[in-house]
Amino acid sequence: MQEKREEERPKRRKHRGKKQERNGEEGNVKEEEKGDEKKEEQEQREEKNQEELVEALLFISGKFLSLEEISLFCNLDIGKVRAIIEKLQKKYSQSAITIIARENFYKMDVKSEYASLINKIASGESEFSKAEQETLAVIAYKKPIKQSMVVKIRGNKAYEHVKKFLELGLLTSKKQGRTYILDLSENFYNYFSISKGKFKMSKEENHTRVFGENGK
Repeated sequence: MQEKREEERPKRRKHRGKKQERNGEEGNVKEEEKGDEKKEEQEQREEKNQEELVEALLFISGKFLSLEEISLFCNLDIGKVRAIIEKLQKKYSQSAITIIARENFYKMDVKSEYASLINKIASGESEFSKAEQETLAVIAYKKPIKQSMVVKIRGNKAYEHVKKFLELGLLTSKKQGRTYILDLSENFYNYFSISKGKFKMSKEENHTRVFGENGK
């Protein structure tokens, strides 16, 4: 009997050894699975952060940005930026917000059907004083126009108005003699969401189109 137990003892040890080995292999597999899950979660978080970074940049810029500019600001390669923008365009396809694309330039804006409402809210005294609005309306109506003529019509305060419009990129300025020729820039039409081909109106109509009927 004792001999039989002694014979079975190595078998049991061997069996326990195999069981421990299997448990060890299963533990390694589980650790690898956990590592893969953690890596996948980290990649998803990183991708989400990259998407939010591009989204935030488009939101705060308020103007068209090239793929190269977005790539530079967000420190992402151009292919990645393009993929993120395509994803954002799908995301906002059923929203009042849209991502406008023009020859590899992109801008986040409200859809055209809401542009007039947004202009009435966003423009006005919070952004431009009534005097600034009137100066811009004169330039828009008489474009291209000499800066000296704008000053003659609006007074010396127009110098500061023009300076502000130029800094915002709403006007172009070209030296001519002792004065400058002022005109509306492409950014002007983008800024106010106005169609360039339909903008030739009276000064009063220009003012209403840009700032709304209650512009101050």
